[in-house]
Amino acid sequence: MTVLDDNELERVPRHVAIIMDGNGRWAKARGLPRLAGHRAGTENLKPIIEACVEFGIEILTIWAFSTENWRRPETEVKGLLRILQKMIRRELRELHKQGVRLRHLGYLDHLPERLQKQVCEAVELTRNNERLILNVAFDYGGRAEIVDAVRRIITDGVPPGEVDEALLSSYMYTAGQPDPDLIIRTSGEMRTSGFMLWQSAYAEYYVTPTFWPDFDREELHAALIAYKQRDRRFGGLKDDCGSPPDLKAGAGDGRARPARGPEVPNADPHA
Repeated sequence: MTVLDDNELERVPRHVAIIMDGNGRWAKARGLPRLAGHRAGTENLKPIIEACVEFGIEILTIWAFSTENWRRPETEVKGLLRILQKMIRRELRELHKQGVRLRHLGYLDHLPERLQKQVCEAVELTRNNERLILNVAFDYGGRAEIVDAVRRIITDGVPPGEVDEALLSSYMYTAGQPDPDLIIRTSGEMRTSGFMLWQSAYAEYYVTPTFWPDFDREELHAALIAYKQRDRRFGGLKDDCGSPPDLKAGAGDGRARPARGPEVPNADPHA
């Protein structure tokens, strides 16, 4: 088992986000139905969550289902929803016991009422946990998130002169959290697909050809080593301290203004 030494631990990102890509192709390569790949991808979450805790990552965001995924065949969509329901029923108590706080990023109203209730109950149960924040982006789209934020700003009657980057950040689904430092995409696709468009402005990207079900602790370790070697200047010079979000009203460092409006408690979007 690979162990990070003290020098490596100095540069572990606080917030890692993963585009979990390749479930369908993983299944096809094995002559299995696509849903078998989604189930394998779901099973892979537990060891990755454990590895994140071990490596000292504070926040893990996973993209499980995009707003565009509703266009997939009905049988696949229904299967994905069943997998999510099963995962919540089976894993919630253990995640709670391990100190994981669950948050949902995206829309809830398209989900079956029973599943909506499950998600909200999971968010509420784990609300005070502090060991790891797990953001599950389900029925999520980066553009949709920005549109939703702008609509809520207008609804709240915020004067145009008060709208700045810090304010807009406080209306994002991740309000109060630091922006992702590292975004990982599995399966080798070289595109963002609209994931966390606002929050990813200064994120480092790491793309691996490995399909998500095969992305293990060692792969995560390799991504963290690659991140450690990046020279993050945030548009400035090497000796600059902080990033643009860090220097503006505390946005992006966990001290962002409280979100106005209700907190959005929110299996492979691009297989």
